[in-house]
Amino acid sequence: MVKLKQLNPLDDNTLEGLGFSWHTDEDGSKYVSDALVEVLAAEAGAYYTATNEIYDMYVEAAEYVIENDLFFDLGIPFNLVNTIKKSWENDVHWHIYGRFDLAGGIDGQDIKLIEFNADTPTALFETALLQWALLKHNNMDENSQFNNVYEAITNNFKRLITLFDDVENFDERYDGWKILFSSIAGNEEEEATTKLLQQIATDAGFNTSFEYLENTHFDENGIYDADENKYEYWFKLYPWEDIAHDEPELATTLTNIMQSQEAIILNPAYTLLFQSKGMLKILSDLFPDSPYLLKTSFEPLQGVKQVEKAVFGREGANTSIINPDGSTEVKTDGPYDNYKKVYQEYVDFPKDLNGDKYQAGVFFAYEACGMSFRKGGEVMDNMSKFVGHVLV
Repeated sequence: MVKLKQLNPLDDNTLEGLGFSWHTDEDGSKYVSDALVEVLAAEAGAYYTATNEIYDMYVEAAEYVIENDLFFDLGIPFNLVNTIKKSWENDVHWHIYGRFDLAGGIDGQDIKLIEFNADTPTALFETALLQWALLKHNNMDENSQFNNVYEAITNNFKRLITLFDDVENFDERYDGWKILFSSIAGNEEEEATTKLLQQIATDAGFNTSFEYLENTHFDENGIYDADENKYEYWFKLYPWEDIAHDEPELATTLTNIMQSQEAIILNPAYTLLFQSKGMLKILSDLFPDSPYLLKTSFEPLQGVKQVEKAVFGREGANTSIINPDGSTEVKTDGPYDNYKKVYQEYVDFPKDLNGDKYQAGVFFAYEACGMSFRKGGEVMDNMSKFVGHVLV
């Protein structure tokens, strides 16, 4: 049973003062739970170990996909294959951050990988800042969380210059390079998340600016803001697969920019390999004995309860839970039905006294660095609630 600690919630005015405007869902319910999940220190340590090991498996699996030209199997758009290869070849294309979704880990349940949100993960603002603010608001020990997200991402920005562990010598190598941050106009959550990342990069020592994606300029010579200032790095909170499908000319231009080394794009294109749920099948094949992986296939599994997912589905859309006899227990609609499907062995989530289910989200920035939870039903969708945690 998931154990919860009740809180005095932050009111809407306080949340908005923190820059958190998406506090109320479409049905009028509050997005942020007024309770924290109680997590044992040993359980947090197990999440840390599992996430680091899973990331290492993803790196090995990505190398396998590239070496064996399995891009089609993963649903990778053809116009990004060369971009992915180029970004994979050189360590300067650094993966800034991602979020693993995990089942289990508390109440004695084994940790199991559900998927990896590697390219444009949500819940960064909530995990890095909001759950810490909840502790402070309730006069609790602000260090009683597995939450080093802000510092970890700060160091990862420094690794754009130093690479690997040598973040202490960042200042010796830094020469005033600039990062432009972009999101689509009109999405408050994405803009706030992008500007949080901009602040983290600023704290790391970079010169930074923000520009809406619509006003960002691209040509063969580089990436520019609306005032034609050129940037060495560009961070976009816009999925690579959407660039490939909706902006094919931009995909070509970005490939050429990378080839000519005029700019480095974040998160790098190879994170699209990690983002594809087709990697769950590759991982299942390569690491059949891993305690963290569920059996996954490109064809329906026989005789077991399973989950059908679209390889680039998001927020629980176009997901089905299929019983061993082939009947469908749950099915969600959405815009991703044309993508290739994977079939993953079903695993139940931990539950609280009310029967609500909890999925852990662990952020990764060079290493596992912080966690939070989503509360919902059988499928975690865009109506799931954010739940922080406290170490006990």
